[in-house]
Amino acid sequence: MWDVPNAVLWINICVCLPLTIIFIVCVCYVGRRDPLTVTYYINLLISNLVQLCILFVWVARLDGTTCAALALFSVTANIDFSICIALERYFFITCPFLDFIRQTKGSVLVCLLVWSVCIITASLAIALQVLLRFVIHALLPAPLFIFSIAGTTKALPAATSVCTEEKRRVVATLIVLLFKYSLLNLPAVTLLAVSVPPNCHVSDTTDIILFVLIPFVDLFLFFLMRKGPIDRPLAYLCCCSTDNSAADVSNKSPV
Repeated sequence: MWDVPNAVLWINICVCLPLTIIFIVCVCYVGRRDPLTVTYYINLLISNLVQLCILFVWVARLDGTTCAALALFSVTANIDFSICIALERYFFITCPFLDFIRQTKGSVLVCLLVWSVCIITASLAIALQVLLRFVIHALLPAPLFIFSIAGTTKALPAATSVCTEEKRRVVATLIVLLFKYSLLNLPAVTLLAVSVPPNCHVSDTTDIILFVLIPFVDLFLFFLMRKGPIDRPLAYLCCCSTDNSAADVSNKSPV
């Protein structure tokens, strides 16, 4: 009889791995027509592919400190590309004429820098057998996530060149990225970095579930960042929020 970690791992391998490959192909095709953060999102999915490949090693029970370091490498790369998307969305609202971070050449340079930093961090962690280095790496983007969503929300009224539907998608994307970082990425990195040494075996069910949920959230981002059926529920949520705010104001006003 399978335990919960094995079942979750196999579901992720059999479902999320082929979906991630399909989504990479779809993003390359859709990116030619829609203003999607193609380069950053594709690299985000590539980091998930690395993570999914490491799951095969976990299922085979061959994991150790090196495998854990590679797993942490994929998750920290995921965090870094998530903050790239968050900052790109922030600049799209606040500085729509700032094209460097959104152009292909600029985004490729940023992605190369991100991979280089992650590889150096992983190499040092494997050489020194100190996985807690990844926790420090994962904590650094926290202020940027908060700054991007706060700054974007504040700049929305002044962004007259951006349509209302695009504003909703940007805010929703930033909220999902912040929740993914707070509830999945950061706890997964912390738990894995702390639990692996000295027994060098990944067996914590909570950490594995957090680890395998990350690629599914990233797949959902594809629908959240582009025009499509997601616009209607986002508009409905915004209308509900506006109605509730108006009702609160009317209740507090003197008769």
